[in-house]
Amino acid sequence: MTTWSYALPRLPWLRAKYVVFAFIGVMLAYVLVHNESFLVHAQDPEWRHIHPFRWYLLPHGIAGACALLLAPMQFSDRLRRSFTMLHHVVGRIYIGGVLIAAPMGFYVQYFEERLGAHRSFSLAAATQAVSWTVTTLVALALIRQGKVEAHRRWMTRSFAVALVFLEVRVVLGVTGWEHLGPSAVETVVWACNVFALLAADLVLQVQEWQRSRPLPRTAKMAAD
Repeated sequence: MTTWSYALPRLPWLRAKYVVFAFIGVMLAYVLVHNESFLVHAQDPEWRHIHPFRWYLLPHGIAGACALLLAPMQFSDRLRRSFTMLHHVVGRIYIGGVLIAAPMGFYVQYFEERLGAHRSFSLAAATQAVSWTVTTLVALALIRQGKVEAHRRWMTRSFAVALVFLEVRVVLGVTGWEHLGPSAVETVVWACNVFALLAADLVLQVQEWQRSRPLPRTAKMAAD
């Protein structure tokens, strides 16, 4: 009876979490088809574009992909309880991916600046790299101190920053703004950077609100 009383208030958030991660999966699929399909087409013009900095882009891409794909596993309560060691290993891989992908992403953008890209893109890449690295290292420091709840909050922020990679490409592709020139792209990049941490804290606030809601009358009766 007690288990039922604790489980009931959690259901709305669990449903919301599934919807959020399903939407992230849709974004990932869209980006793979719309932006990264050149990877399986050897004659795609994009290969000529990335050729000058390909060896910097490779570790950035691999590490960033590992972080993006593995991060959702860290938010599974069931996985964390049943496979604690796997949770720790995946967490270490995520942190390693961030520490490689973040600075390399900035350097790739800085390299593109030397090829003619706007400096504002380099500044945006630096902002994202610093935000992603700092939120991840704070999460690491907190879990090493045994502060699990604070660690979870900062991991949420870290993952929100990681999602900027997908969000920028989805917004530009779906709206067609990717064809409007550098100014439109720049606006979307900065907007997604700014919104990332705000979105994370909104999610955390909704979670807190769900946990603090009083038990429904039926659940209270079951608990009694």
